[in-house]
Amino acid sequence: MAFLSILLIMLWAPLLYLWMLGPRKPRRKQMRPFERVYIAHRGLHNAKEGVPENSLTAFRLAAEGGYGAEMDLQLTKDGKLVVFHDASLERMCGVKKRLVDCTYEELQQYTLLETQEKIPTFDEVLKVIHGRGPLIVEIKSEGHCIRAAKMACERLKSYRGIYCMESFHPAVVWWIRRHYPHILRGQLSMNYFVDEADRPFYQKLVMTSMVFNVFSRPDFIAYKHTQKDQFSYRLLRRLYLVENVAWTIQSQEDLEEAQDTFRVMIFDSFIPKKKTP
Repeated sequence: MAFLSILLIMLWAPLLYLWMLGPRKPRRKQMRPFERVYIAHRGLHNAKEGVPENSLTAFRLAAEGGYGAEMDLQLTKDGKLVVFHDASLERMCGVKKRLVDCTYEELQQYTLLETQEKIPTFDEVLKVIHGRGPLIVEIKSEGHCIRAAKMACERLKSYRGIYCMESFHPAVVWWIRRHYPHILRGQLSMNYFVDEADRPFYQKLVMTSMVFNVFSRPDFIAYKHTQKDQFSYRLLRRLYLVENVAWTIQSQEDLEEAQDTFRVMIFDSFIPKKKTP
């Protein structure tokens, strides 16, 4: 009896895994605006020229250059939705504090990379871009990420531009599916065994294998382009008509190579050759 149970588990476990891995049937028409242009990672920034990432100037330059833009959202201690990537302020502001522990007023004391630029609010960024390019809005996993997702979805109701939302946190993607199913949603992922070695084994396993797709059924998978041959991601591409988004491409050579796998390109640290119609 025990042998039969083990045999049944061995037969059904792979099928269960494939079912859990599957994304939503792709919404190709809605994704086309993201495919037609390259997406500037955290805006069109260049620290050497005094344009920090996730700054108003970086987003203005992306819009003026005909690019889309990717941005990162977090909540401050007093519930303001701001655009900032890191959990800590140290790299960008030179202060050893977590963003989620600071009020918006406190953040106004600091500037980005010793420029005059400050951490912008989500509203400020939307006003600067003003619908001039498609947006990829990432909800960071730090702090009250579900609350951040809710506030972002509410704000985007009145935004007259094209956008989608994504997160590394599967619960955020699931929440968007449940409450705002019309919004394009994406699961950010990578090989956690390589890039997040300090995580517990079970977390690395479930995050890398993307089995939480069974709950969130994402419209697209945004994957680290250098790890495109990771087993679960390669299997997902072969079995499903998934919309593939590459992060983060850092050279023209890598961009051209990625075109065999990815349909949407998020770039950083160089200016790509413009897409031809």
